[in-house]
Amino acid sequence: MGSIALLACGCDRPSPEDAQLGARDVAEVLKLSPLPEAPPSPTNAVADNDDAAHLGQLLFYDSRLSSNGAVSCATCHDPQHGFSDGKPLSEGLATTRRHSQALWNVAHQRWFFWDGRADSLWAQSLQPLQDESEMGATPAHIHDVVAGDAELAAAYEAVFGPVPAAGEALERFLGNLGKCFEAYQRKIVSTGSRFDAFVARVRGGEPPESAGLSEEELRGLKIFVGRGQCVLCHSGPNLTDSEFHNIGLPKHPDLKKDSGRFEGVRLVKKDPFNGTGAFSDDRSEETNIKLRYLVVKMNNMAEFKTPSLRNVALTAPYMHDGRFATIGEVLTHYSELKDDPPLGHREETLVPLKLSKREKAELEAFLRTLTGEPLDESLLGPPPKR
Repeated sequence: MGSIALLACGCDRPSPEDAQLGARDVAEVLKLSPLPEAPPSPTNAVADNDDAAHLGQLLFYDSRLSSNGAVSCATCHDPQHGFSDGKPLSEGLATTRRHSQALWNVAHQRWFFWDGRADSLWAQSLQPLQDESEMGATPAHIHDVVAGDAELAAAYEAVFGPVPAAGEALERFLGNLGKCFEAYQRKIVSTGSRFDAFVARVRGGEPPESAGLSEEELRGLKIFVGRGQCVLCHSGPNLTDSEFHNIGLPKHPDLKKDSGRFEGVRLVKKDPFNGTGAFSDDRSEETNIKLRYLVVKMNNMAEFKTPSLRNVALTAPYMHDGRFATIGEVLTHYSELKDDPPLGHREETLVPLKLSKREKAELEAFLRTLTGEPLDESLLGPPPKR
């Protein structure tokens, strides 16, 4: 009996080849780093304006914008929790139906929210302000906070001119605030991970085996780009395809069915702050082609956006409903895929990976190499007064 147990144990021992990356593996790895500069945001003329970013940072940490004066953007996007909140479902004025997405490298995204119901970061920023479960503010309340605070009013005027008078139409004023939120969030960037350093050394000609990752981490990386096919969705330097997938999650026992992208398409097309709307700084067809030709399809049912894996070790829990507390639980889901989703159908490219305990540990070890350097402390709270 003892010999059988030893034999069974030996079956899951790694071989030297498991940590050796072939030419195809290396080619895939080189696609994952370095992270380039964020793409431009043509519908936001002040996206890279430092004065706009300063105002956006002031507003991001200001709880007075909420209807009860106790909730800010940082409540659900807390720098101490990887710009998420560490909770399964985000909590503002009430508990919402989805997990708070981390903001790392958010400027690299094509669509925003888990369901993609906003087509720009500035348009996205306006929805939590007014959502009754999040910050619950009215446009008039937001205006009064900005107009009534000398620092905020001066910061607004430095970018856009005087704050509108009470009683004037406030849509453009709100759009301007959203553009400042985006300008700040474009600075929330994660680079300089151990994985980035590894890729740089391999790109420079160093053999992968001596480029800075352990054998366990190399084995996990080989699974990630190889038989695990994780790169089909977690692709490119931000480790996301920025698109939407139904990954076969069973119904959450405590939540209503969620149609995800299916409803998100309808919502983004009717959003008055989308790229073709009156408050966009570039309404051209070329800029907004992704929106102009967007149509809802039945296979969008229960699809959710692929999150970036950068800093994934810092942003638990996981999935759109925060159902998995650990990376290990996520890997078990993909290893087994034993349930059917309550809406739509699981993506056909997804098949059970049937990972061993060792392989799951190796994949997790690799994922932890994606933790980047700390963000500059000046961006982790309200900015200093000018």
